[in-house]
Amino acid sequence: MSYRTLLMIVLLVPAALLGGARLLGREIPVPVWGRDYVLRFVVEGKDEAAAPIRLPPVAGPRDPSRPLVVIDAGHGGRDPGAIGTDPEGRRIAEKDITLALALALREELLREGGVRVALTRSDDRILPLPYRPEIARRLEADLFVSIHADSAGERDDVSGASIYTLSNAASSEAAARFAARENDADRLNGITIDGQSAAVSTILVELSQQRTQEDALAFSGLVLREGEKTLPFIPQPRRAAALAVLRAPDVPSVLFESGFVTNLTDRARLTAPEGRAQYAKVLARAIRIYFARRSEAAPSGE
Repeated sequence: MSYRTLLMIVLLVPAALLGGARLLGREIPVPVWGRDYVLRFVVEGKDEAAAPIRLPPVAGPRDPSRPLVVIDAGHGGRDPGAIGTDPEGRRIAEKDITLALALALREELLREGGVRVALTRSDDRILPLPYRPEIARRLEADLFVSIHADSAGERDDVSGASIYTLSNAASSEAAARFAARENDADRLNGITIDGQSAAVSTILVELSQQRTQEDALAFSGLVLREGEKTLPFIPQPRRAAALAVLRAPDVPSVLFESGFVTNLTDRARLTAPEGRAQYAKVLARAIRIYFARRSEAAPSGE
């Protein structure tokens, strides 16, 4: 038998068997050679990004007029964020710290009552970055707080918390992109943008974003004031950056860097229940004062 004949048999016989099994509606059993000879992988990325946004439940008072804060625990799932190592050599992932802080803050707010609370994630799951502020927008939140923990690389002497708002340049850029994408929206921060030209829509969104930025700055100042005696902050802790998670034009948004996972003192505070309680109390007080001031400043007709 020639080499060519053997090759045709090797290639065509399996194909004929599979084709015949398909015609007969039967499946050919696969032999099992040892354990786990087939490895299964979940491929994420394109399908994950296309997944619909699922809005989380809102806890607290059922009265929709009560203020709503959306707390965002940074990172999650296969995205661990910054990594630190404790004295025993165990890895400390930012995603676990942020989730624990977010849960502690939610419980503190619910314990005191009067404020509605939602979490972008309440377990260890990956959540696409654009979904986080979008959840706050769709829930019509009054405040968005994204919680993170920083890393200083090989340096272990850098410590302290900080709080970020969106930079002015990034705010204008985000407003232009939002207007281009959402110029068919009805209203934004009480400003009608439906049916306007692209240029007018951009101006209106910038006005909305300016108001939102002013509110975010006011809240960040309250966090620093309420935490100055109980929480360590880095020098010049109030900062601005082009952070995608802060680009919602109609929800005041801040990113709170709780500390450095690469610093022994910060890491100990962030991973201890007593330390997390300190952060939760400071943030909860700042949130309540912020909402109280907003309520006092609101016109009686609102």
